[in-house]
Amino acid sequence: MSAIRILSTKKLSTSERSVLYDSKFSLVEKDFIRIKFMEFDIDINFDILLFTSKNAVRSMLKNKKCSSLKQIQCICVGEKTKELLENNGFNVADFTHYAEDLTSIIAQKYSNKFIAFFCGDLRRDVLPDFLKANQIKFSEIRVYKNEFTPEKIEGDFDAVLFFSPSGVHSFLKKNTITHQICFCIGTTTSQALEAYTPNIILAKKPTITSVLQKVTEYFFE
Repeated sequence: MSAIRILSTKKLSTSERSVLYDSKFSLVEKDFIRIKFMEFDIDINFDILLFTSKNAVRSMLKNKKCSSLKQIQCICVGEKTKELLENNGFNVADFTHYAEDLTSIIAQKYSNKFIAFFCGDLRRDVLPDFLKANQIKFSEIRVYKNEFTPEKIEGDFDAVLFFSPSGVHSFLKKNTITHQICFCIGTTTSQALEAYTPNIILAKKPTITSVLQKVTEYFFE
C-alpha cells in the first residue's frame, strides 16, 4: 500500500509532527501565512487584557511594556493561547475555545471593565461587534499582520490540513481542491472551505494536535 499523502498548510513543530510519524503517511509542510509582528504603544490603564490567538500574545511579549501588563487579568480564546500566557507569568481568569462562547462570559463578568483587545489585521468581527453592541468599553490594539504566501503545490494529495480561514484563502489563490479530504482546526476555518468542497472534517478540539489526531483516526480507525 502506498503512503497516504498529507499536505499541511502550516509548518508543524517536532512534537506535532510526531503524531503523524508513521510509514503510512507522507507529510509535506508549507506555510501559506507569514505572521509579521507590529510595533505598538500601550498604556496600562486597562482592567482586562483580551487575546484571541497565540500570535497576539507573542507580539505583546515583545513589547517593552510587557512586564507591567502582568498585573492585569487576561481572558482569551484558545487552550494554547491560555497556556502561552500562563507560561509567561500572566493570570488567565477565563478562556473558551471559540470567540462566540466568550461573549457570554464577558457579559456576565466583565461588562463594566475597560478591555484591551489584542488582535491581528484579519481579526473576526464577533468580539468587537459584541462589545460595541453592549456598550462595553474597549480599545482594539492591532499587534500583528497576516501576509499571504501562496504557492502552487505540485503532486496529488489525499488530505489537506487547514488551521485558519486566511490559510484557506492563501492556499486557494494558486491551488484547487478536488477529491482531497480537508481537515480543519475549527468552525471558522471549515466555513471558509464550504463553497469549495463537501469533504470537510472538523477536529474535536481547536488545536493543531487534535487536527492531526483526527487524520490518524480517519484513515486508520
